[in-house]
Amino acid sequence: MGKSMAEMQQEVDRYISQFKEGYFSPLSMMARMSEEVGELAREVNHQFGEKPKKADEAENSIEMELGDILFITICFANSLGIDLAEAHDKVMHKFSTRDADRWTKINTD
Repeated sequence: MGKSMAEMQQEVDRYISQFKEGYFSPLSMMARMSEEVGELAREVNHQFGEKPKKADEAENSIEMELGDILFITICFANSLGIDLAEAHDKVMHKFSTRDADRWTKINTD
């Protein structure tokens, strides 16, 4: 079984806590998150779009870029005292109620 969200948040906190600088400010983390999303977009465009990689361009992967986004998301949440599992539950409740009839469901007879 994989790690729980709480375990991931604790692991990231242990890592960040070993440095005097600690977590970056929320504004810096927002900028970092934007950078990481841009890197993911670039990878998706290389893999599924019309923009091939240059010969001298570093080899990255969608998996690693998503991992970077997860890491900065956990850092952001930790710095603000947000429990991501609880945030996830709230968002899933919102989607399951607000969007309950929005999409065509697969017939599950």
